[in-house]
Amino acid sequence: MAAPLKLAFMGSPGFAVFPLKALVAAGHEVMAVYAQPSKPAGRGQKEQPCPVHAAALELGLPVRTPVKLRKNQEELDYFRNLKLDAAVVAAYGLILPQEFLDAPERGCLNIHGSLLPRWRGAAPIQAAIAAGDAQTGITIMQMEAGLDTGPMLRKDTTPIGPADTSADLHDRLAEMGARLIIEELAQPSPPQAQDEALANYAPKLSREDARLDVRLPAVALERRIRAFSPWPGALGLLGDVVVKIISAEAVEGEGIPGTLLPGGLTIACGEGALRVTRLQRAGKAAMSTEDFLRGYKLPEGARFY
Repeated sequence: MAAPLKLAFMGSPGFAVFPLKALVAAGHEVMAVYAQPSKPAGRGQKEQPCPVHAAALELGLPVRTPVKLRKNQEELDYFRNLKLDAAVVAAYGLILPQEFLDAPERGCLNIHGSLLPRWRGAAPIQAAIAAGDAQTGITIMQMEAGLDTGPMLRKDTTPIGPADTSADLHDRLAEMGARLIIEELAQPSPPQAQDEALANYAPKLSREDARLDVRLPAVALERRIRAFSPWPGALGLLGDVVVKIISAEAVEGEGIPGTLLPGGLTIACGEGALRVTRLQRAGKAAMSTEDFLRGYKLPEGARFY
């Protein structure tokens, strides 16, 4: 077994909890955990720690939640004084200035949720599904000042199945990332430069991305439904109610985009048609299309838009 290292861990969402726990289980000394500050959540809008913060408290690890790292001399001094062998970063949410990247002896290693340089940015899992990629994976990367541009150290792949959602890939990739970072810390890999010509950017998603544009091909919409599950979802107005489409399939059919075609709940798209198989109304449980149509009578001439 490799000698334990002195590490900082920097992450925020559930994706990053897997590697944090793996590092502790492997015997590494996690000197500090950096996470996004707590935010109001729930009906009472009480401040809730992010998943990594909560996991760190359960593990008895010290937690730091700076609002910013740029021009934060106090935090930089603290970070330098940890005398780290390395820092491990996974979906932290803050840009690390160069002086932070340079502080640990082995620098900062990022667990990135795609096969770089295919998808850089905040939403690589969703981007891979939406683009129809046949596979995705994890890249362990040596961080530098650019956004996900650093040398690649270690990779592994997983296929994207025809029914895979972002939630499905999230857990597979999180477990893969935990395994790969343990391997990389134990046996460092030679760095490999990224091919800039192959790079694409996957921007952070927002609630506005949930709205389905039926002018797109049905195949593209089916992928977006899976890519945006569970968040931000795939929404549209059906008749006079807002619905969230949970699952659907691309089928043959044509008509003015948004027109409802014969056969269950089938929506004409820019190319082909989308047959909805499962959906959800606000405040209601998800249900099959058959159950939905039994309980809700579509207005005459209803459209989806």
